[in-house]
Amino acid sequence: MVKKQLIMEKALELFAKQGFEATSVQQITEHCGISKGAFYLSFKSKDELIMALINQFMMQFTSDIDYVVKNSNTDELLYDFYYTSYSFFLQHSDFAKVFIKEQIQSFNEEFIEKIRYFDRLFDEIILSMIERLYGEETQEIKYDLGYCIKKFMGMYSELFFYYNFQMDIPLLVQSLVEKTNLIAKHMTIPFISHEFYQAYKKQVNEVELTKKDILEMIDQKLEEMDMSIEKESLILLKQEVSSPTLAPVLVNGLLENIRNHPHCKWITYLLRSYFKL
Repeated sequence: MVKKQLIMEKALELFAKQGFEATSVQQITEHCGISKGAFYLSFKSKDELIMALINQFMMQFTSDIDYVVKNSNTDELLYDFYYTSYSFFLQHSDFAKVFIKEQIQSFNEEFIEKIRYFDRLFDEIILSMIERLYGEETQEIKYDLGYCIKKFMGMYSELFFYYNFQMDIPLLVQSLVEKTNLIAKHMTIPFISHEFYQAYKKQVNEVELTKKDILEMIDQKLEEMDMSIEKESLILLKQEVSSPTLAPVLVNGLLENIRNHPHCKWITYLLRSYFKL
């Protein structure tokens, strides 16, 4: 295992038990069985480690949800969206709990910008889902509907993360699908207008990735991977970014090869956007 990933996994175990503030670098290094010097070769500080964990969590969630929205059948899309979201939260419950409980204490600018960035990506994914599901019928209300979907997810997550209720995910998802469809069908007075949404977008720093950025990220991922079908596919995708020759169906097949690799979820999401797939 790459040492950086080992530190992240072991630190997460401690954060889940003790919280961010109560966990020291010394405790992390002892739990990992490494020296402080080895820790600081991977992370400049505990705050940088926490940001790396937030990044990893949000990148995996965003890429998983984006894939579902782009690939589920329309009849199952809304169910798959909610089901994938809650399944992800439960699968990563240790981090989700500590993150949700402690994020309000972290008001540094880097943290706020990071959360805004991923929140913005999530907004776009939800809007694309609404357009797939309802088309022109919801043009006037789609921003309000998207906001309602996000708040549904947050409100019902609290029952698990704050009160430790056992969640019947299929029942919850069926309930949320019904609520969402009712709002989409019957809402007549939207509050969030197109102009309102555009003004909100301007407050979030957009990240424009260039071809050079993509290639550098691919190189970084290749260094972390052992030789495998996933690594071979990523090498071919790097070649496609540098010099496009493949048909979209072949590019999509290569992306399918890498999307479930733990080091490739985010680069898969970025490449899908880059190739417009």
